[in-house]
Amino acid sequence: MNPPRLDKTKLTIGGPLDNREEEMAYWHRQTPEARLQAMELMRRINYGEDACTARMQRILEIVTRD
Repeated sequence: MNPPRLDKTKLTIGGPLDNREEEMAYWHRQTPEARLQAMELMRRINYGEDACTARMQRILEIVTRD
């Protein structure tokens, strides 16, 4: 399985709050299926081949009060 390729010609550089309203409006217009597909694509870009086989790390633990 080949990892997804990123089209770097579509990227822009900006601060964390630049165009925030436009970006939120874009994602609100998308269907839930489209949002999940985008999330899966980002996960595969970040984790590569391990995206399908690796388990997520458990970060919660139970704490008892004495």
